[in-house]
Amino acid sequence: MAEPVNTPAQRLKARFDDKIVGCIEHHYAHAQPQITLVVAPDRLLEVARTLRDEPEFGFEQLIDVCGVDYLSYGQVEWDTSDVSTEGFSRGVEGFGPGRFDWDQRPRPDRQSHRFASVVQLLSVRNNQRLCLRTYASDDDFPVVPSLVELWPVANWFERESFDLFGIVYEGHPDLRRILTDYGFVGHPFRKDFPLIGNVEVRYDAEQGRVIYQPVSIEPRVNVPRVIRQDSRSEQAQAEAAVQAAGK
Repeated sequence: MAEPVNTPAQRLKARFDDKIVGCIEHHYAHAQPQITLVVAPDRLLEVARTLRDEPEFGFEQLIDVCGVDYLSYGQVEWDTSDVSTEGFSRGVEGFGPGRFDWDQRPRPDRQSHRFASVVQLLSVRNNQRLCLRTYASDDDFPVVPSLVELWPVANWFERESFDLFGIVYEGHPDLRRILTDYGFVGHPFRKDFPLIGNVEVRYDAEQGRVIYQPVSIEPRVNVPRVIRQDSRSEQAQAEAAVQAAGK
């Protein structure tokens, strides 16, 4: 006998089947499960249109679009194992963003692709949220479809992602930088962009104008980039298993 399709994740899997790469469900205590659909770029528009138009899903609102750079994902320049329980040891490896030679730059070791575009959708009628993620096929020139034709509000979000991560949204009506200065070189949220930047700007009183000059500060480590298990998530999964077993 076929298993009944009754949860949001099960309905998504049944509806899209081979159109998606994966369906990930995260459980949190006292909250609805967070569902992430992973879709190939060439299927993104088809899946997104179905999610918007079919009443079963009804994701009429796009909340956010953001870029992700998985370069050096899971790698860390902090000593987290041989230290006291009161904190982390500062930058012991020196392989973080902006702190390595280009030939020795970190490489993605947990992801098949470096760049992803992540879309947050909301269905008001069904009181449901959904995360839609697609990976750019080419790491050197990341391109994914634009969702502006389906949700016009994606316009500025995609411009931000393009500006900060260099992800090109194919079909966008006006893909220009939106946050960085005129003539800015590079994309500041990429993991290989120097934390200290490339140039600094100051007003020169003698020349009577703003000038650009090489950056004069030293690289530094900001925060630990460590993947750790969250006990709250583990507790929520344990509670969900107990609840399921009691039914």
